[in-house]
Amino acid sequence: MAKAKTAFVCGDCGSDYHKWQGQCSDCGAWNTLSEIRLGSAKSTSRASAGRSGFAGELAPAKVLSEIDVSEVKRIPTGMTEFDRVLGGGLVPGSAILLGGNPGAGKSTLLLQACCGLASHMPALYVTGEESPQQIAMRAQRLSLPLDELKLMAETNVEAILAALDKHQPRLLVVDSIQVVYSEELSSAPGSVSQVRECAATLTRAAKQRGIVLLLVGHVTKDGSLAGPKVLEHMIDCSVLLESSDDQRFRTLRGQKNRFGAVNELGIFAMTEQGLREVKNPSAIFLERGEKQSSGSVVMVVWEGTRPLLVEIQALVDDSPLGNPRRLAVGLEQNRLAMLLAILHRHGGLQVGDQDVFANVVGGVRVLETSVDLALLLAIVSSFRDRPLPRDLVVFGEVGLAGEIRPVPSGQERLSEAAKHGFARAIVPRGNAPKTAPKGMQVHAVATLGEALALDF
Repeated sequence: MAKAKTAFVCGDCGSDYHKWQGQCSDCGAWNTLSEIRLGSAKSTSRASAGRSGFAGELAPAKVLSEIDVSEVKRIPTGMTEFDRVLGGGLVPGSAILLGGNPGAGKSTLLLQACCGLASHMPALYVTGEESPQQIAMRAQRLSLPLDELKLMAETNVEAILAALDKHQPRLLVVDSIQVVYSEELSSAPGSVSQVRECAATLTRAAKQRGIVLLLVGHVTKDGSLAGPKVLEHMIDCSVLLESSDDQRFRTLRGQKNRFGAVNELGIFAMTEQGLREVKNPSAIFLERGEKQSSGSVVMVVWEGTRPLLVEIQALVDDSPLGNPRRLAVGLEQNRLAMLLAILHRHGGLQVGDQDVFANVVGGVRVLETSVDLALLLAIVSSFRDRPLPRDLVVFGEVGLAGEIRPVPSGQERLSEAAKHGFARAIVPRGNAPKTAPKGMQVHAVATLGEALALDF
């Protein structure tokens, strides 16, 4: 009997090796290599007869001008926030990976979308972790239509493909990819080889048939999607449903999208009737206390294709330790340390003996540099115990030389702030509008010293 060929794949970057080693040479991660079983030459020759890949059937080379580029009609899910993250709706023949922490609401979100879509297109929901009775009870509790959606409990990928040929759906949901297995592989379900092969098989079938494939993925302890990194290269769109234990709001963030913008953000609220869309996310994050306090300011961040107003808070206090603490929640820790050094050098404010805590209200994680100026003003406000005006909004990037650099979409940020009643704004000089929004006074600054000199 011929010996099965194996390889070792890194779960972080997808690099493969002939033998196991403790550290991946490409990404430098330790203990991330997992063994996968490769198909034999005989099975490979049979598979090559169909000549197909992840993108469906292979086609001969053509000139770009000969390729039909007619726009594919998107399928709206009926949930505006979900469609926003997807880039406008579902694309036929696409593979979408939905990840999230346990209990975040992945199955609830897909069940709501599928029950609404099943009324005008055939849909099949394949469950491998919950029984059909559990899903039916959830659909009844959420008052969803039950007459059109087809449900099947199955974990064998060959049986799922047979169901596709029988029911001919246009929408397929697999919950989840970690429990699906193939009979051609001897490894256990959830292993790197099983997840890789089953995802490739389902993606290939979806593209050949022109159906929408929605895969549910688990999340590891560090918050990344479980399975080999190559899984993210197979699919067309990857979205992550984020939540915390003490919040009823869920954020749906796009991480990869071949049909739209990445880093789009959708806001949902978890209620007794399931996930409900939040039409005005800025209003949620601007629920400030009645008492005006120091160390708080509102900033405008850019999420995907829209501005979002969030409140940032800072607390500066005497440190009893020889090494003061620097803690940032929702912000990058290293950037906080860098901004404190800029504040000392170019702002003349020494907080080296103070504990500095920074927090973005509402659990939003800010990844862009437009938060720099707002964070520094909040720190100064807390240190001097001088509250900033409640109608003030701030954004701008701070450079190492103390200069205030412009950020993209400055006019749209100001317009969004004006809609919510903000009357004053501190912005970079490069974002100074030719005509300020009605009822708003805009202060354009070029250096950190100019921003600190403004006396409100």
